[in-house]
Amino acid sequence: MLGCLSVYKALSFMLPCSCRFYPSCSQYCRDALNKHGIFRGLFLTVKRILRCNPLSFGGYDPVK
Repeated sequence: MLGCLSVYKALSFMLPCSCRFYPSCSQYCRDALNKHGIFRGLFLTVKRILRCNPLSFGGYDPVK
């Protein structure tokens, strides 16, 4: 899973920055996986991605 994130982050310079949160959703995923493991980390990541939309104000949202 972390390997896929590394590839995405390496190629993301070609995509416009669209994440409204800090840290970015991909960094949030990495942090969540490292802190909580695969199942809880993926659950937290999915919740975060669902919140990252044009109607969200975004802001600072670290892994808890």
